[in-house]
Amino acid sequence: MSGLDTVIGGKAGNPEAVKKHLAEADRLEKARDRDGAVRELRAARELSDNQNITFKLAYLLDLGGEENEAVQLYTEITSCKKPHLNALVNLAVICEDRGEYLRAERLLTQVVDTDPNHERARLFMKDVVASKDMQVETDPGASPLGNAVLDTPVTDFELSVRARNCLKKMQIRTLGDLLKITEAELLSYKNFGEQSLVEIKGMLASKGLRLGQGLEGQGRVGVRKDILDELKATVPEAVLNKPISALELSVRARKALQLLNIATLGELASRTEAELMGVKNFGATSLHEIRERLVQHGLSLRTLS
Repeated sequence: MSGLDTVIGGKAGNPEAVKKHLAEADRLEKARDRDGAVRELRAARELSDNQNITFKLAYLLDLGGEENEAVQLYTEITSCKKPHLNALVNLAVICEDRGEYLRAERLLTQVVDTDPNHERARLFMKDVVASKDMQVETDPGASPLGNAVLDTPVTDFELSVRARNCLKKMQIRTLGDLLKITEAELLSYKNFGEQSLVEIKGMLASKGLRLGQGLEGQGRVGVRKDILDELKATVPEAVLNKPISALELSVRARKALQLLNIATLGELASRTEAELMGVKNFGATSLHEIRERLVQHGLSLRTLS
């Protein structure tokens, strides 16, 4: 039996018509016409109840950002007696992105119970459990703030444990570093919420300072430009200027890069693993995906000396 016949399977009123729609969907997808492929898969689904067709349609909708419809389709093929395992995993990923950690864990548990060696499910389970079990503590003994100089360590600020830990993960070590980052960048990082933002802004305001103030000089933008200039010495500029879309990343990975305002391969290669891992809902699977795609273009993420 061919791969196409396997996909058709199930109840099909007109197997030949289903086969034709699927073949055209495959052709259009390879031609990067996702909308056309979705159209053909919808037509095939009208004629067949096979789970693989529904999964493929949901997957393409998910990649295209049509998350709500993808969730409906994933739910449909995971609510039966023999649920589609990869649909369970993809649905769990969306649930985690939405902060529905308990549901995501339940879905992944179904997969692992059925297939203990399911690699993607096991990887995502680690991310979900880490997010679910994250606990925030208060700091009873924060050090009082000393003189307001740019090289004052953030550990000297009167900040909560959550705020200080987030700054540490973002490699923000001094007051000067903090002034070179924007509100949007802070809020894009894992476990960094409005409360921490208000806390940090209040601390800066008491000293007549504000977030992003350091960008008015060379700041973070200048530092990033210096890194890109170093890359140009070894990598063709045409490669560095390629848009992120050239990597054909998953929705989760693309969203993370959007939060960091990364638009080109050069800008991505100027980032470290730590910077990417700090972004909300960015886990080991997305990091592995980005590493692999960069290698295909002769690039890698920056390493700290």
